[in-house]
Amino acid sequence: MKVTNDIKYIGVNDHQVDLFEGQYIVPRGMAYNSYVIVDEKIAVMDTVDVRFGDEWISNLKAELGERKPDYLIVQHVEPDHSANIGRLIEEFPDAVMVGNAKTFAMIGQFYGLGDARKLIVKNGDSLELGKHILKFVFAPMVHWPEVMVTYDETDKVLFSADAFGKFGANDVEDPEGWACEARRYYFGIVGKYGMQAKNLLKAAAGLDISIICPLHGPVLSENLGYYIDLYDKWSGYTPETKGVLVAYTSVYGHTKEASLYVAERLKEGGCPKVKAVDLARSDWAENVEDAFRYDQMVLATTTYNMDIFPFMRQFIDHLTERNYQNRKVALIENGTWAPAALKVMREMLSKCKNVVETETSVTIKSAMTDENKAALDKMAEELLAAYK
Repeated sequence: MKVTNDIKYIGVNDHQVDLFEGQYIVPRGMAYNSYVIVDEKIAVMDTVDVRFGDEWISNLKAELGERKPDYLIVQHVEPDHSANIGRLIEEFPDAVMVGNAKTFAMIGQFYGLGDARKLIVKNGDSLELGKHILKFVFAPMVHWPEVMVTYDETDKVLFSADAFGKFGANDVEDPEGWACEARRYYFGIVGKYGMQAKNLLKAAAGLDISIICPLHGPVLSENLGYYIDLYDKWSGYTPETKGVLVAYTSVYGHTKEASLYVAERLKEGGCPKVKAVDLARSDWAENVEDAFRYDQMVLATTTYNMDIFPFMRQFIDHLTERNYQNRKVALIENGTWAPAALKVMREMLSKCKNVVETETSVTIKSAMTDENKAALDKMAEELLAAYK
């Protein structure tokens, strides 16, 4: 696939993977992107997952013909992008690996390759291929410490490493569009490092970018402002959509009943968007995505072993791990003899910056009562006030 006249796509699509990074479901597969810049000198941008070495080398050779690569730019050492470094060096022993000091420390840990030719670059360094000039911009912790991105000054292309990536193979149409799986990818994988992603955006703001080439997902060449605006919101932990996520766990159905009751009150009251999810029966990464997408959230769970139900604990852990902040939260607990869930949830959420709890919280003792319904009505009104 042609990105520009001199830049070609040589990546692969993975339809075998069931869990990306061992935890994220990817029903539409995954893309491992790699590119080659053909000039007086030739630069290959990253490799692909170990299982696709033959296909990737074949793609590279098909683009180069009798020519050989001069450089392999290693932007990210995570194995889904670096596992075929040794294969390239074996095929083309004169190629020079280009990376930073942390890059080569990690390559040594993963692959050895002590005798391979290396060029160590610093932040802001450039590499001339001929008419193409590559500028290296370090992006530590987006999402590993060695990450750097590469800007081609000639074609105005930003090779963005994992930034602007998404779940899904590139040969499968995504009916939900780019944002849904890109959001799930961002908050699942990069979300903890919002400040670092914001720093990358600031650095990119000084570049004249026409095309973004990420390591996962499609090449972005139109309406770049849309993608950059979303990344700006995500990295700043700014709510993207007005609405309420109602996330619950329930053992015998009573906590579920309360959750769906408040969700209905929100819908009836004109809440722009309401989504209710059973944390035990839904994709945790999608739930995390929605928690960061909407500006308010209801958490409802049972007391369990003087703690909270495991799926709720895991969910809140996922949120706090990723620096959940700048939202309003309402809490519902259920407990037959010693309700403790409110206390536990509050303690867990105390780690979050600028998370405000509604004045109304609700304690259910076994089954819902009319008094509980009245309190849930009041909770819904508090949440709806943000949209009036």
